[in-house]
Amino acid sequence: MLIIGITGGIGSGKTTVAKLFTLLGIPVYSADDAAKEIMTKDALLVQQIKDHFGPEAYCADGSLNRKHIAGIVFNDKDQLEKLNALVHPATIRDSKTWAEQQTAPYVIKEAALMFETESFHHVDKVIMVYAPQALRIHRVMQRDGVDRNAVLARMHKQLDEKIKLKLADYVIYNDEQQMVIPQVLALHEQLLALAGTTPGL
Repeated sequence: MLIIGITGGIGSGKTTVAKLFTLLGIPVYSADDAAKEIMTKDALLVQQIKDHFGPEAYCADGSLNRKHIAGIVFNDKDQLEKLNALVHPATIRDSKTWAEQQTAPYVIKEAALMFETESFHHVDKVIMVYAPQALRIHRVMQRDGVDRNAVLARMHKQLDEKIKLKLADYVIYNDEQQMVIPQVLALHEQLLALAGTTPGL
């Protein structure tokens, strides 16, 4: 199974692009959504989180105690990295199992932190969704109702866009200057060919 990664900085529109591939019949695995579910359903991960962050990391009903976890990792980079080091391998395991169950010519794994983690080693190609920083800031401020400084703080936790552009195999420009759908359709044809599937059959 050909696994294609989609990533992009906050506000780049990677989720929108991923949805366009879904409309083309390509299954999409959202690593960020899956991680939230795995943190309560993967028995090994649950135990690892309890061991490191204490039994208070989970509520009595088995749900994640987000307030407790956030209080530990919010201003502690080392603790945040530790949490990611536990969650990302579990997400990679889950995405591989998911991919093996699909029957499409290729599948897509959408992840905000693709190059920042080991995730990119577990996909065959990576699509980078790019938008200029000023546009991304504006989008997130509008979407999340936060101020510019809050957006910048979140951006600083992600790898520099210039580095991502160099590491990516494909780039989709979501800069409001170029139409996104034709870019997605053209890339879909390339990926079908890469997967050994003749378009239209």
